Amino acid sequence: MTKPLLMISAAYLAVIGLALLIFPAQFGIDAVPDDPSTELLALLRLLGGPLLGIAVLNWMSRNADPPSIRNTVILADLVGFGGVAANDVVGVATGTARAAATYFLIVHLAFAIAFLIAWVRARSAAGPGGGGASVPKESHEKGRTS
Repeated sequence: MTKPLLMISAAYLAVIGLALLIFPAQFGIDAVPDDPSTELLALLRLLGGPLLGIAVLNWMSRNADPPSIRNTVILADLVGFGGVAANDVVGVATGTARAAATYFLIVHLAFAIAFLIAWVRARSAAGPGGGGASVPKESHEKGRTS
């Protein structure tokens, strides 16, 4: 489940990132004014770059070894998609979000749930102590300082 999830989320984030970089006003339909300022368009484009970076991180992590690296990426995606889904829930529930937010809510919530399931499964498979980011073995050695 983890590999396809990372691949699908990478593709999704790449599309959103490219859309923000190339077509920021069109991507922001019903949220961006008809005559947006250059500053607003620059801000939207600014958000596209990190999304492309996360897309690459997800894609490259799909086969990552050791599992702690992959599980750290899964946790980061859970936090990211969970935060965006929470924002979508508030916007849709209060009626302050654009019409398209309902569709984004479904997608973001699905990703958040999928990453939560992947995170729980990874921690269960790792046994005691979980499977997230961990301190390298060398730092536990006697007399070693960082």
